[in-house]
Amino acid sequence: MPRYPCLPYTAYLRIYQPVSSFSPQERAYWRAYAVSARRPRRSGAVAAEHAESLRRLVASPPVPAPECESGDAYVRRVNGETYICPWQTRLRSWLALREFRTETPARISAAFLPEAVAADTEERFRAWRERGEPLRTLIQTSTWTVPLAWFAPFDAAERCLVLGGAGADGDGGHPGRACHPAGGAGPAPRTLLYVARVADARRRLERAIRVLREHVGEGPALAAAERLEDWLLGVAHPRGLLELDYAGLVHLLDDDSLREDESVAEVAAAITGLQTGEHELAAAMYHRVSRRWKVVQALRNAN
Repeated sequence: MPRYPCLPYTAYLRIYQPVSSFSPQERAYWRAYAVSARRPRRSGAVAAEHAESLRRLVASPPVPAPECESGDAYVRRVNGETYICPWQTRLRSWLALREFRTETPARISAAFLPEAVAADTEERFRAWRERGEPLRTLIQTSTWTVPLAWFAPFDAAERCLVLGGAGADGDGGHPGRACHPAGGAGPAPRTLLYVARVADARRRLERAIRVLREHVGEGPALAAAERLEDWLLGVAHPRGLLELDYAGLVHLLDDDSLREDESVAEVAAAITGLQTGEHELAAAMYHRVSRRWKVVQALRNAN
């Protein structure tokens, strides 16, 4: 059985745009890229992305963001149509650096990144922003946990679980079917993910927000769902795909835990319980899913 690298303990929420939605020049590039034998295949794409960032950070001096935007992407094919999720490595690195510098005291951040390097990187980001370039990325990340709001856009039938060694290393897969994470033939890495059509994801999220607003009111759960909706409305093409990938988090969970993980179904049951007045059911489902992820998140402190 092939061995797959241990990934960072990070989950990903990705938007795949139909290749037809890109500009003519980008469309030609991504169509050629999708059929290229040299591009990273899905099972190795996260590892390749992670390795590239590590090479930059251990350089002397470190390189917080690449000079040029990445030409790589995640690729999916569904019913003959190609969907693209560009890595946007430079933009995501710029945004991550800004967040790090905002949240970390200067005397500490300088130990990780020389001030001159950070200032030069931020100046390049400022110049790029002044050109009016969009700041929103097609990928969101979460370390050591999956935010509960991320489960709301999906349906339990869209769950894809592979415990390793079965399936394929292509890029297909139909939303809503049990699948290999890439959908072709050959060995597969250990994976748990969901894939939904953006139109379905928006509809489910709108319902969750409506129910939370009516039965729970203002609070962290509603705010998180609204931020997610804002991201989808602002970035995702209506004919796109939304993917929740546990990625490196699968290495924190054994096979039985992954089999028993029905977080999407539990969040959906909690929302339905609120809507139908079954408050005990809603509370039980909420506590079950939140307890599961608190246990996983607690591993960060033991690491």
